[in-house]
Amino acid sequence: MNMTRTSRGLAAFGLAALPLAIQAADTPSESAADTVSLNPMVVTAALVPRTADESLTSVTVLDEAVLRRQDPTSMTDLLRGQPGVDITTQGSFGKQSSLFLRGAGSNANVLMIDGIRLRSATTGAASWEFLDPRLFERAEIVRGPRGSLYGADAVGGVIQLFTPEGEVGAPQPRFSVGGGSFDTQRHSASLAGGSGGTRYYVAGSRFDTDGTAVRREGDDKGHDNTSGLMRLSHTFEGDAEVGLLALRSRGRAEFDASGPAVDDFVQQVAGVYGELPVTDRWRSRLTLSEARDERDTVAPSYASRFETRTRTARWQNTLALGQHELVAGAEYAEDDLGDSETSGLPFDEERRYNRAVFAQGLLDFQPLTTQLSLRHDDNQAFGEELTGSLALGYALNEHHVARASYGTAFRAPTFNELYFPFVGSSNPDLAAEISGTLELGIRGQHDRWFWDLAAYQTEVDDLIALDETFRPVNVNEARIRGAELALGAEIDDWTLAAALTWMDPESRSGDNAGKRLARRATQGLRLDVDRELGDWSLGGSWIVQNHRYNDAANQARLPGYGIVNLRAGWRFAPMWSLRATLENVLDKEVVTAQGAEFDPVTFEAMPFDYLNAGRAAFVSVHFGQ
Repeated sequence: MNMTRTSRGLAAFGLAALPLAIQAADTPSESAADTVSLNPMVVTAALVPRTADESLTSVTVLDEAVLRRQDPTSMTDLLRGQPGVDITTQGSFGKQSSLFLRGAGSNANVLMIDGIRLRSATTGAASWEFLDPRLFERAEIVRGPRGSLYGADAVGGVIQLFTPEGEVGAPQPRFSVGGGSFDTQRHSASLAGGSGGTRYYVAGSRFDTDGTAVRREGDDKGHDNTSGLMRLSHTFEGDAEVGLLALRSRGRAEFDASGPAVDDFVQQVAGVYGELPVTDRWRSRLTLSEARDERDTVAPSYASRFETRTRTARWQNTLALGQHELVAGAEYAEDDLGDSETSGLPFDEERRYNRAVFAQGLLDFQPLTTQLSLRHDDNQAFGEELTGSLALGYALNEHHVARASYGTAFRAPTFNELYFPFVGSSNPDLAAEISGTLELGIRGQHDRWFWDLAAYQTEVDDLIALDETFRPVNVNEARIRGAELALGAEIDDWTLAAALTWMDPESRSGDNAGKRLARRATQGLRLDVDRELGDWSLGGSWIVQNHRYNDAANQARLPGYGIVNLRAGWRFAPMWSLRATLENVLDKEVVTAQGAEFDPVTFEAMPFDYLNAGRAAFVSVHFGQ
């Protein structure tokens, strides 16, 4: 797909959406439920609940209804093409994936699960490919710097996944059984309920597939994942609350590394919390957590074991001051690599701590609102960093809010960059990458539809890159500018969501100055359309992205793609339903990354494409509310 065809498609969609917007604007409200789903409450953007239009940021919420309708086989399928989100993969079903948020790489954005951060300290990135979507009921995608609230790596933004929470009442069971192409099997079960002030939710899931070939004329590469989840909470008289969370995924992913290779992985988060209303205006919450990212790799030419354990204590206080709120707290985190090693060589350093204090003021002077935040981090490995943010919002009328913000953030050097065991391949003197982002936006919020338009520019200094000896150094600079348009509507039995993304991610220094940053597309579109027809539901998604380059020098061009996914549901009896999905209906070839292997005689690098799965069909039967 060339740039011209992609641009025409985006323009055509924009024109097609205009009559819909006009029709929706002229249609009276039906219910408060429409407003809630189109202007949902968000907690990730400001640490406290705010509606989307009050958050003063670019945010997308994927709720339980979206997850049920789409029933994706992977978390990357759910997030692909959302506003500002770009996904690259080295094949389908458990293969290594990278998520770019507003052009920031996987190690420059943050994944949270119920308030607990999950990522590898060796790579700095989260393993999105190992998370089963059926364990979650909600995703919040907050775009823009959040370093002053979340610390290191929140350059592009924060994505938080929320697990279900039980409700007081009789036990509510759910289960599903299904399968499909590539000898895929999917099973899940859960039980939720509560009594008095106690609520619980327990769930388990299993995914197993023979997979597909990740390169031309290659063998199929399988994947299996067994996951479990438990949430328990109790609310006392006086509104004090305690709770715990435990989520664990374990499995195996086959891949290609100049021959058959396999990853055995564990992804785990566990935490306990206590929240106390100290006074009518002051709430205090203490959370103790541990996150694990473990991966044992066996390949023809190497073997490695990477184990990240991050233990965190976070104390957060919220103080209500009339129309205003103050949030302040402290955080202590420690990364531990355990027995991590590669080819039998251990890391030079295995631990580091980070201490932080933070504060945020949420000030409401209607029609003007202000958010100010500041955070100080002191890291054992790379020193001190101070980040801040200022956001202003102005209600133009009852339906439109304009906003402007500036925020700073930083990306922490990873253990691989600081202490990788091979001689000359790491640099313990690295400083953190630092960034500053300016954003302007406006949101139109109506009863049955909304639109949100944002433009931004991010400047990044001290980017970590390899010098001529392949040693990481702070030398590069980058500039990322872009614009996003998000629309959503609920009209009669129709649900529509659209996202248009334009981005210009450019290197600003060195031999590649003026070139596009590697593996980033610059134009993207996602359109989701669903309709309820009594006991039936029908829907589809159209996802389009233009070309990208696999390398920083922009020599290896990867073509754009456009894929269509279809879905259907049937409630054939009380509590029972059937769901079917047909992915990549037109069987398009999708390549978002390349690999390389060396010729054993000439030692020249020979690139190859990583292939995503073609057309695939899945069917499942579900029981439960």
